[in-house]
Amino acid sequence: MANLGFIGVGIMGKPMASHLMEEGNTIHIYDVVDAPVKELAGKGAVACGTCKEVAEKSDIVFVMVPDTPDVETALFGKNGVSEGVKSGSIVVDMSSISPIATKEFAKKLAEKGAEMLDAPVSGGQVGAENATLSIMVGGKPEVFEKIKPYFELMGKNIVYIGGNGDGQTCKVANQIVVGETIMAISEALLFASKAGADPAKVREALLGGFAQSRIMDLHGKRIIERTFQPGFRIRHQQKDLNNALQGARSLGMSLPGCAVAQELFNALAAQGDSDLDHSALVLALEKLADHKVAGK
Repeated sequence: MANLGFIGVGIMGKPMASHLMEEGNTIHIYDVVDAPVKELAGKGAVACGTCKEVAEKSDIVFVMVPDTPDVETALFGKNGVSEGVKSGSIVVDMSSISPIATKEFAKKLAEKGAEMLDAPVSGGQVGAENATLSIMVGGKPEVFEKIKPYFELMGKNIVYIGGNGDGQTCKVANQIVVGETIMAISEALLFASKAGADPAKVREALLGGFAQSRIMDLHGKRIIERTFQPGFRIRHQQKDLNNALQGARSLGMSLPGCAVAQELFNALAAQGDSDLDHSALVLALEKLADHKVAGK
C-alpha cells in the first residue's frame, strides 16, 4: 500500500479518492471546501491543511481541480505542492487544463526532482462514481506504468498518449467532439421539432442509424425531457473549448465549429445559465428559432 495524496475532492475528486481508499491506500487530502474533506476523513482519509502538507506526506499526489489557474496555485502557490514535494515523488494532474501550461508545470516540478503525469478524464460524475472513467495520460512511459494500477482503480479506458501535455491535448480533442456534437444534436432535434415531427421518435430512429452516439442517447434525452440539471456544467465546457481555441491560435489554425459552439455556450453564460448542464446549449438555438424542442 502507498502513501497517496489527493488535492481537490469535489464532485469528481471525492469518488475518485474514495476508490483509491477502498484498496487500503493511505490518502492525504486537501480541498478549499471543508465538507468533502470531513466526509472522507470520517472514512479514514487524513485531512491536511495545505497542499504543501499533502506533498510532504505523500509519495504520489493526485490533483483534481477546476482550471489551469487552480492547478498552478495548488502546485506553485503559497504552501503549494512544490514547497513540500520530495525528490522522486510523482504528481498526477487529473484536471482538464491547458496543454501548454501543463508542459511548463512538468518542467518546474522536474527542477524539484519530481515527475509529472497529466491524466485528464472523461466520463463525468457518473464515471467517477462508478470507476469507469476514460483516462488520457501524458508523461514518461515508465512513470505511467508505475501509476497505471492506481488509474485502474478509477477508470476503465486508460490510454497512454505520449509526453507531458499530450494527455491534455487528447482531452481538448475530446471536448471539441463533445461540444460540437451537442450542437449538432441540438440543431437536429430542433429542426425536427419545428418541422412538426416528434423529436423523441426522431431521436429513436437516429439511435439506430449512422448518427447514433452516446451523446445522442444521453443528451438527446435530456434535450427532449428538458432535464438540464448539471452533470457537466456549461462553464466547464467553456473552459475546455477556450483551451482548444487558445491552442488553435498558437498552432496557427482555425477551429470554426468549435468557435461557433463556444459562442452559443457564451450566450447562455451571459444569461446566467453557466451552471446548467452543457446539453442546455439547445436553449440558445431555441431562442434563435423561436421554438422549443418538446416531445409529443
